[in-house]
Amino acid sequence: MRAKIALVPLVAVLALAGCASPGEPASEGEPVVDAPVGEDAPLYDLLPDEIKEAGVITMAGDTHPPYRTIEDDGSFTGIDPDMQAALAEQLGVEFEIVTSSGLDAMLTGMLSGRYDAFNGPVRATPEREADFDAVVWMTTRTSYVFPAERADDFPDSEAVCGQRVAGVVGSVTETQLQRLDDWCTGEGLEPTEFVGLEDTNSTILALNSGRADLVGTTQASAIDLLATQQDKYDYVMQTDEQGAGVDLLAMFMPKDSGLAEPMLAAFEAIFDSGRYAEIMAEYDIEDAQVEAPVLNPNTGG
Repeated sequence: MRAKIALVPLVAVLALAGCASPGEPASEGEPVVDAPVGEDAPLYDLLPDEIKEAGVITMAGDTHPPYRTIEDDGSFTGIDPDMQAALAEQLGVEFEIVTSSGLDAMLTGMLSGRYDAFNGPVRATPEREADFDAVVWMTTRTSYVFPAERADDFPDSEAVCGQRVAGVVGSVTETQLQRLDDWCTGEGLEPTEFVGLEDTNSTILALNSGRADLVGTTQASAIDLLATQQDKYDYVMQTDEQGAGVDLLAMFMPKDSGLAEPMLAAFEAIFDSGRYAEIMAEYDIEDAQVEAPVLNPNTGG
């Protein structure tokens, strides 16, 4: 297992990500992989002609460790680039991440043709599957991160009730927080106050500045944050009783783009080869694995 990735702590990249306007690229890195090009790749022939001609799959992305972190040289590290490198070996074209801010801007950017895909973490829902094809490749449970010095205030996730929770607008965290609120009120406790922000860096800044009591984020992000700043933060996990369940996270592509079937095949190949499991283990998120990738789980393919 690798040392916990050479990631820049979340707050350290605020200067890089904070300059972006919603919908406008903040930075464009070099393609994240040097993939086998063209017909030598196993699944190249499945790609739509537009992607073959471009020679690249353009991914929307924001700063969201450990999925994506922008390094000082403008390159990206994290789960997303590693997964894309594995997929590129199957598809024979490079992946390039273009940084944008805000989920709505990234989804709109795909529909306008600015981006070919977005890998979240974003939840597959029937509403989103009306406009996008979704290849599910992992799950998540929501974690609530707080300053380590407040550990006595948060012995368990019940203590999140009545608190100010920062989260990314439109994210899986916002949905799970609504379920937690239902549980809180059912138990006679106060619901949370959601502090909706544009990206993960903004939520951490809100916590550090006292604007929020906790940050709601994916389990993988909580694990990464504690690994990079062990003595600064701690977290509690939302339970099944509190409505956590298991949300399915997916890579999204515009409907009828021609990318869904080749992308699903590429995911199936890296599942079969064991590379998918290796990447998940490298980031200590084996419990977020799915048995197999699934296309459009809510609408039947």
